Amino acid sequence: MRALLTSLCFLIGMNLGVVVVAQQAPRLDEVNLVDLSHAYDDSTLFWPTSPIAFEHNELAYGPSGNGYFYSAYTFATPEHGGTHLDAPIHFAEDAPTVGDLDINELYAPVVVIDVIAHANTDRNYRVLPADIEAFEAQHGMIAAGTAVLIRTGWSRFWPELNAYLGDDTPGNADNLSFPGIAAETAELLVQRQVALVGIDTASIDYGASTEFPVHVMLASNNIPALENLTNLNLLPETGAWMLAAPMKIGEGSGAPARVVAFVGR
Repeated sequence: MRALLTSLCFLIGMNLGVVVVAQQAPRLDEVNLVDLSHAYDDSTLFWPTSPIAFEHNELAYGPSGNGYFYSAYTFATPEHGGTHLDAPIHFAEDAPTVGDLDINELYAPVVVIDVIAHANTDRNYRVLPADIEAFEAQHGMIAAGTAVLIRTGWSRFWPELNAYLGDDTPGNADNLSFPGIAAETAELLVQRQVALVGIDTASIDYGASTEFPVHVMLASNNIPALENLTNLNLLPETGAWMLAAPMKIGEGSGAPARVVAFVGR
């Protein structure tokens, strides 16, 4: 399906007189792997209203009594915290859950939209259609089936709660402040038929949002989202691929994810 969409997008783009960003999947022996995920531990950040954080409790650690070392733990975590994937059902009724998602649709070519300069001067910056259009003027139209990652530079604040979220009041999300995506930009990405959207902040909607229009727009069009990414500074603006591998929680509205980029050597 992705190959068909990319071909159609290419033909449409040629008819419009523009060049479409279309990328071939890399050979694994020709790439370096870049981990785009934060670790889950005591420092992992969650939405302020989350009832729990990451919990990791020891069951066993030490000699087993049978001649070998043995360790085991339990863990518990909210779906939405740390580096994680939002399934469409997170903001769209009867939409796909994490367990419904096709892993093939979570492997995609990547474009990186860099808005660090804007975010550095406005911590409430929302990525505008003009940012996407400026990228496309330089690189060509974003092809259907592409993963669009937004690079704000915000992961440099992780895991400092106040710096990252803009407020550290327990249980209160009213004063959050960090960059996100504008609603009209989400509409444009839907038009581009992107595979998924990711960002290196706590939410694809900016911190002060109360209606979460970007979540609603993407989820309503069955587009998953990735939040709290890191190491986007190690990716080129075009040419990489990525795999988002969420924990397969069958009925999950989201899940912790190990997100890996494949960057040509």
